[in-house]
Amino acid sequence: MEWSFMFFFNSVLLGVGLAMDAFSVSLANGLGEPGMKRKKMCGVAGVFAIFQALMPMIGWVCVHTIVRYFQTFEKFIPWIALLLLLYIGGKMVLEGIREHEEEEKPGVGFGALMVQGIATSIDALSVGFTISEYGLWMALVCAGIIAAVTFVICMAGLIIGKKCGTKLSNKAVILGGVILIVIGLEIFVTGVF
Repeated sequence: MEWSFMFFFNSVLLGVGLAMDAFSVSLANGLGEPGMKRKKMCGVAGVFAIFQALMPMIGWVCVHTIVRYFQTFEKFIPWIALLLLLYIGGKMVLEGIREHEEEEKPGVGFGALMVQGIATSIDALSVGFTISEYGLWMALVCAGIIAAVTFVICMAGLIIGKKCGTKLSNKAVILGGVILIVIGLEIFVTGVF
């Protein structure tokens, strides 16, 4: 593959496709924490962008080194994503049902954000197969474009979620949790069937 308009166009399309799960989770995070500050929003979107760029590069390295081991692992990806998102979503639903009145909710923490980053980007490992024909620099540029697109899309999700979260008040955490559970089920169903 050579440097061309199509290379950049395909990289942007890959970024959009991969960022949809992260967008939905960002939406849920914005719903769950309507008072989220701009700095934290950039951090959340940045984490998703890093994971969405890192996973295809790990897949690319696997293709160029240990392909047969990765192919064995690939069938577990939907299960892992399902379990991680069911855990986080279920926890959010329970917190929303318990309704801690007058207590300030901390929002998405670092640990939960890392789990969300892994859960939403683990399917991007297989993108390493589609970009395996790229040289190292092209693969890195592609990963950078995917990260930039993911960052923008996740910021949009957070902004939309915050606006809706303010209107929905304490029911937003439950809705955010349900969204995460649905995303986990969708990843599982598409990955297994």
